[in-house]
Amino acid sequence: MRIRNADFDDAAAVAAIYGPIVEHTTISFELEVPSVDEMRSRIAKTLPALPWLVAEDEEGRVCGYVYAGKHRERAAYQWAVDTSAYVREDMRGQGIGRRLYEALLRRLAELGYYQAFAGIALPNAGSVGLHEAVGFKPLGVYRNVGFKKGAWHDVGWWQRELRPLDAPPSEPSKHLDG
Repeated sequence: MRIRNADFDDAAAVAAIYGPIVEHTTISFELEVPSVDEMRSRIAKTLPALPWLVAEDEEGRVCGYVYAGKHRERAAYQWAVDTSAYVREDMRGQGIGRRLYEALLRRLAELGYYQAFAGIALPNAGSVGLHEAVGFKPLGVYRNVGFKKGAWHDVGWWQRELRPLDAPPSEPSKHLDG
């Protein structure tokens, strides 16, 4: 398996991984499956500032992805990110999510970020296990915050410190490898 920066040509593979999750589960709170063009747009908006990584299997096919996004808009939040990871259904349970997350968290620390957050629609034992395996700690739960597939769902929040806290911190670098 190889981990690399995503590019625009990965949009179809990313959409193919994410689409069934949106359509058939409550893991994502999106109600409509994003198109390939929408996924290309999301990659394009992310890469100038933050990492979006993909994993390729032995045949060069994208088998998972992970990315970071701005945590909140206010300037004082600039050292924090939200993270997401998805693995192709036939490749789950093989350590791909963990390797992707380890690469992402290392890159975020190098760029100058201090905190990473992950929101997980509950129940989702696989995602909880993945996040805790890479050092995320539970923070709390937004109860009944999303309505999908005829029911209300909770979202648990996890946090991981990326580097020791400095005061005052330097402004984070942009992700220039995108």
